[in-house]
Amino acid sequence: MLATIIALAIGQVALKAQAADTHEYKLDNGLRVIVQEDHRAPVVVSQVWYRAGSIDEVNGKTGVAHVLEHMMFKGTKQIKPGQFSRLIAAAGGRENAFTGTDYTAYYQQLEKSQLPLSFKLEADRMANLELTKEEFSKEIRVVMEERRWRTDDKPQGMLNEQFNAIAFQAHPYGRPIVGWMNDLENMTFEDAREWYHHWYTPSNAILVVAGDVKGDEVYKLAKQYFGPIRPHALPARKPQLEPQQIGERRTVVKVPAELPSILMGFHVPVLQDADKDWEPYALEILAGVLDGNASARLNQNLVRQQQLAVDVGASYDMIQRGQVGLFELEGTPSEGKTVAELEAALLEQVERIKQDGVTEEELQRVKAQVIAADVYQRDSVFYQAMRIGRLETTGFSWRTLDSYPAKLSAVTPQQVQEVARKYLIKDTLSVATLDPQPIDPNAKPKGKPHEH
Repeated sequence: MLATIIALAIGQVALKAQAADTHEYKLDNGLRVIVQEDHRAPVVVSQVWYRAGSIDEVNGKTGVAHVLEHMMFKGTKQIKPGQFSRLIAAAGGRENAFTGTDYTAYYQQLEKSQLPLSFKLEADRMANLELTKEEFSKEIRVVMEERRWRTDDKPQGMLNEQFNAIAFQAHPYGRPIVGWMNDLENMTFEDAREWYHHWYTPSNAILVVAGDVKGDEVYKLAKQYFGPIRPHALPARKPQLEPQQIGERRTVVKVPAELPSILMGFHVPVLQDADKDWEPYALEILAGVLDGNASARLNQNLVRQQQLAVDVGASYDMIQRGQVGLFELEGTPSEGKTVAELEAALLEQVERIKQDGVTEEELQRVKAQVIAADVYQRDSVFYQAMRIGRLETTGFSWRTLDSYPAKLSAVTPQQVQEVARKYLIKDTLSVATLDPQPIDPNAKPKGKPHEH
């Protein structure tokens, strides 16, 4: 109990400090600017988030959001292909980008005096990207290599992809972010250009800056570099909901691998109303009861005591723009044990919580652990910006962070038991098992690592 009180107190102090040092602005063209001041070191992180990810793609063009992310490094009228990265490196910084289901983001981390360089380059490619057929034909091959490297060559990557495909049969979350290979093989220069012109506009972007800066100074810089960019109307976004699952789904993935494994998921709700919802917080606590550290139930019972598994896990993410979520369980059976035995054991742990609930001591441990981790992660300037960007692009305010510790602390043992009983049921369960096939010692990787 004492640990929870201390962690909550620390969290509330940290959140009050963040709220005082966080500033929000909006340019005339619709670009939102959020600045998180942190003056502990003379560094700054600048991130541009676009509210466009694989969730916005259509069948036949999967992977185009990620392809466009690659093309954003291929030059403008002023910047030659590859020069963006060289300029940031010459300034002593680092940069990269990532594509998710709900967003695409680009970032630079620099010494604070170099922030104008970051803004100049990002504003330039937001408005003036030069998409050429020559560069596209080169980069699409790089993306296909990346898919081979990250998915086709990785048993766990194949398992995850097939699991999502059965867990989401109508919702775009069932499609891989990197895209299906057939779609990549048939993607055109026009597909990438269409994506850029549809979604890359100031009114669909959020500029997040964290570090040793002043809010008003960042705002002036943003107006200088991003302000002249003219916005355009966005395409209409149609609701994309997953029909109610009415029975268990299963798939078996047979690929060369050393060990079998299992991935299971139940359909559960995600956060929609940050003020009123309580179930997502109870589900997050439930995941912590099952997983999170060496004393959590899955590791304690299945790895240490019963020695059924070499590793196990439980996970849940309450922040999803697609308004659908999964509560996942996974594991790798120990030598001499089967996937079926491990599956039964994982489900048994869930049933125990349904029947007997969780103890107050267990609940307090998890709350302290989750809240303390949340507080300590704020030590990273990059992570501070990431939290803000992800919340804002998925439809929530960064102010949602203010209530997070209190919401978790308010969860009761009865609520944890209630969400387990209500949502972790067989009719909403999807199961993917990895059936390892013999590994050819002479086989070469299909793909290779990539650079943007």
